[in-house]
Amino acid sequence: MAIVQNANLSRTEFAAAINQIATERKIDPADIYEAIRQALVSAYRKQMGDLDESFYYYVDLDENNGAARIFKAPIIKQDAENLEVLEWDEKKAEDVTPAGFGRIAAQTAKQVILQRIRRSEHDTIIAAYRDRIGEVVTGQVLRMQGRSVIMDIGRGQAVMPPEEQMRGEFYRLNQRLAVLIKEISETPHGEQIIVTRATASLVSKLFEREVPEVSSGAVEIVAIAREAGVRTKLTVKSTQDGVDPVGSCVGQRGVRVQKVIEELNNEKVDIIPFSADDRLLLQAALAPAEGLKIDIDSKSRLVTVTAPDDQLSLVIGRGGQNVRLAAKLTGYQVTVKSAAGQVQSAVTGKEDYEIDTFDLQADTREILIQHKLTTLADLVRFRDKWVNMNEINEVDQKILLAKVAEYLEQETKRGV
Repeated sequence: MAIVQNANLSRTEFAAAINQIATERKIDPADIYEAIRQALVSAYRKQMGDLDESFYYYVDLDENNGAARIFKAPIIKQDAENLEVLEWDEKKAEDVTPAGFGRIAAQTAKQVILQRIRRSEHDTIIAAYRDRIGEVVTGQVLRMQGRSVIMDIGRGQAVMPPEEQMRGEFYRLNQRLAVLIKEISETPHGEQIIVTRATASLVSKLFEREVPEVSSGAVEIVAIAREAGVRTKLTVKSTQDGVDPVGSCVGQRGVRVQKVIEELNNEKVDIIPFSADDRLLLQAALAPAEGLKIDIDSKSRLVTVTAPDDQLSLVIGRGGQNVRLAAKLTGYQVTVKSAAGQVQSAVTGKEDYEIDTFDLQADTREILIQHKLTTLADLVRFRDKWVNMNEINEVDQKILLAKVAEYLEQETKRGV
């Protein structure tokens, strides 16, 4: 960029350089010149300090050689609300270019051009990834920015916010991970590429990558329910005669599903054959529990499951996870009762985490998710992390403390 630092440029060198940059970066030369003019006025204001605001200050820029002069002209018309200058008297304009401003102008032009190049490159990268939303890529961890992870995903960088990270997963420099491009997000600093490891779509895309029958459409993934970092349940069916959907996804000696599990940092994956019979589907979704009595109200999408006492812990799962995922997978609200008829668990299928069953306010929920405290076990283990948070209101603090106390009491009874 030394071309804009030389005060003795030839007549066309500056213009040629601008045009070359504009062509290579697909930027309108007029935009570059206008940006230089605005930056020069800002530089002048900074150098001179307080200015007479009854005048309009502008730049006369020679687009052939880059020479710049600062002028001030009396303001004729100005917007009353935002004070934008609408008209000025150019006939009474006065040259107020300070001594040595040529050097400042050259430096400013260089900075503006570099900024425009960076912005153009950024816009090009964003445009390229806008067409790749929903695609799985391998990213490399570059650094941590607060609780967010900044990743290199090839042509550009992406952000993985806390809510898009997997529970229990810790990230280290240069670590390589499969991530799904979720969206392009507007921020105060411009557009950012957001990637995720928490979405159920990541599991689906990984199976597409590892299982030829899924990518070809011979096997269809009907539904997925996931609690990222812990467990995923998915139903599969065959669209071609003679194709075993579960066997295809598992692979010989489990090699295919194991590849997916490895990419998900050893998250458990349950592959369930789809059935049009809701009772059979629910039985499979609630496995490994057995001997269940399932009463279905198809019209209201309600299910009551009565389980033998020795199967209750299996059907509900640790922290209610098994029944929660089954409800999400099948689209039924599920109530689990003991053999004596006592309600042991009730879920709607809309809960994403165990904390969603605690009736917390939305702000508290978001804070806990940000800190990856989504289960009761997390709240017990990392009690010091949340118990004194001012952001969590008093009512929710009492709910959480009561849940923790109940959990510890049950663990003590079990002799844990």
